[in-house]
Amino acid sequence: MTTASPVEVDPGVQQDLIPDEITMADTPWVTVVWNDPVNLMSYVTFVFQKHFGYSKRKAEKLMREVHEEGRSTVSSGSREEMERDVQAMHEYGLWATLSKAE
Repeated sequence: MTTASPVEVDPGVQQDLIPDEITMADTPWVTVVWNDPVNLMSYVTFVFQKHFGYSKRKAEKLMREVHEEGRSTVSSGSREEMERDVQAMHEYGLWATLSKAE
């Protein structure tokens, strides 16, 4: 029985540094909450505190971004985690989407 010998890499040759699919899959995603004409600012603050466990101060800061800038990035992580956060925001009646972090 013959065994294959390991491939030797010339240390003087730089390997291509192209991201593979595994690296691409680990790219962080974000949950974005958008402004809407329906929900009260106090309710949005409450949702951020309840779902994400944010302090009142942080929840109010994010709510103000939603209100004044039209949107706020409220969480980041894996795609699966952000899909869960978006679904939760929808269940609270907020308009939310996910996207790749910039």
